[in-house]
Amino acid sequence: MALEEEGFKIINNITWQKTNPPPNLACKTFTHSTETILWAKKDLKNNKYTFNYDLMKKLNNNKQMKDVWTTSLTKPSEKKQGKHPTQKPLEILDRIILASTNENDLILDPFCGSSTTGIAASKLNRKYIGIDNNKDYLDLSIRRFEELGG
Repeated sequence: MALEEEGFKIINNITWQKTNPPPNLACKTFTHSTETILWAKKDLKNNKYTFNYDLMKKLNNNKQMKDVWTTSLTKPSEKKQGKHPTQKPLEILDRIILASTNENDLILDPFCGSSTTGIAASKLNRKYIGIDNNKDYLDLSIRRFEELGG
């Protein structure tokens, strides 16, 4: 895998199962209803990383959280400032951030799109840097942050 060739170690391979995937209009394949989330770390010499196991268990009715997360697509209310073709639901980013960071940690999103990661980070008291090469998506990100009051 390319990530491993670049010195990353895969910690978990998480499957996001969409409860309401978009229809398959071509009807020539199965409906695409999942996405893969890779949780990886770079420093192979240091085995340290953040995993808030107890919090994840608490958020999952005191059961170990599995690596298949079932949620709906992005809610219309999360797209009212504009749309991004691959926008993720805030619920997914909340879970990722809560699982793998602590308050006041810094999160870098080098392909921020509509900044769902940044919105979740702000909500959860994390610092955030977002980068994108598309001015329209950066403008969308700004509108979303302004809506939050920040």
